[in-house]
Amino acid sequence: MSDRIRSETETTGGLAMRRLEQADAEYPAPLREIPDAPEVLHVRGGLVREDALAVAVVGSRRATPYGLGIAEEIGAALASRGVTVVSGLARGIDSAAHAGALRAGGRTIAVLGCGVDVIYPPENRRLAEDIERRGALVSQFAPGTPPLAHHFPIRNRVIAGLALGVVVVEATAQSGALITARLAAELGREVMAVPGRVTSAQSRGAHALIKDGAALVTDLKDVIEALPARWRACVKPVVPVGQHEQPVAGPAQDPDGQRLLGVVGEDPITIDELIEKGGLGSARTAALLLDLELQGLIRQIEGKRFIQAGRG
Repeated sequence: MSDRIRSETETTGGLAMRRLEQADAEYPAPLREIPDAPEVLHVRGGLVREDALAVAVVGSRRATPYGLGIAEEIGAALASRGVTVVSGLARGIDSAAHAGALRAGGRTIAVLGCGVDVIYPPENRRLAEDIERRGALVSQFAPGTPPLAHHFPIRNRVIAGLALGVVVVEATAQSGALITARLAAELGREVMAVPGRVTSAQSRGAHALIKDGAALVTDLKDVIEALPARWRACVKPVVPVGQHEQPVAGPAQDPDGQRLLGVVGEDPITIDELIEKGGLGSARTAALLLDLELQGLIRQIEGKRFIQAGRG
C-alpha cells in the first residue's frame, strides 16, 4: 500500500478511515479511468481488485414493496455470482440493494454524499457498519462533511464510475436515479431499468429510460447479458437445476421465509401487518413475499393483502 495512504480518525468515534489518492493501488481502477475522477477518496472498509466487476442498483427513496423486493433480489443475485453491488445508502431501493448483497454473503460498496463518518440517513447506521465489514463506504467529501443537497448529483457520478452498468429500479420522472443513469451513459456504462406498473408514478422514470434505449431487466440474466463480453466471462456460474438456476436461498427453506409463512394464514393480511408481526423489515419482507408468491406458496388478493395459496 502506498505511503500516500494516511489514516484518518473520526473525532467522535475513533473509526479507522483511509485517504486514497489516484496513484494509490487501492484506488478503484474503473473510477480512475473516467474524466475528472475524484483526486481523493475517503474509505471505510476495504476495496479489492475484484470490485472492478460491479453493477450499480439505484432507485427511488419512496419505493413500493414491489420495488424493494426486486432491488433486494437483484442485489442478492448479483452478489451470489461474485458481482460487487454499488449503491448510495439512501432510503428505499439503495438500502434494499445493499441488504440483498449482504444477505447473499457478497460484496457491496456504498457511495456517500457526505463524509464517511457521517451516516445519512441516520437509520442506516447498522447497515453502514455491515457494509464496512463486507465491502466499503466511500466518499470524495472530507470527513465531517454534512449531506447537503448539491452533493448527491456529484456522488451519483462516482456510483456510475465505479460500475460497469447501472440498474434503475423504480424512479419518478424527477428521480435522482435518472441523473445516475445519464451519467452512466455519458461514461460509456450500460444503462438498465426494471419495468413496473404503468399506473405507478414510481415507475415513470424507469419506463422513460427503457423508451430511450435502456436494457429492460426482468431477471438476473438480463443484467449479465447487458455487460461487456469480457466481463460476462468473469461472472461466477450457478448450479443448474433442470432448466432453472439454483436460487440464492429458497424462501421455503430460509428461516425468515418460514417465519413469514407462519404469519400468512387463512385470513388476509397486509404487508404492513406482515412487517410488524414478522419483524423482518420492509425490504426483506417484500423480497420474501415476492419469492413466496412466485413459488405458489402465497397469493396476493384485492387490497394488496396476502393469503396462503389455496385459501379464500
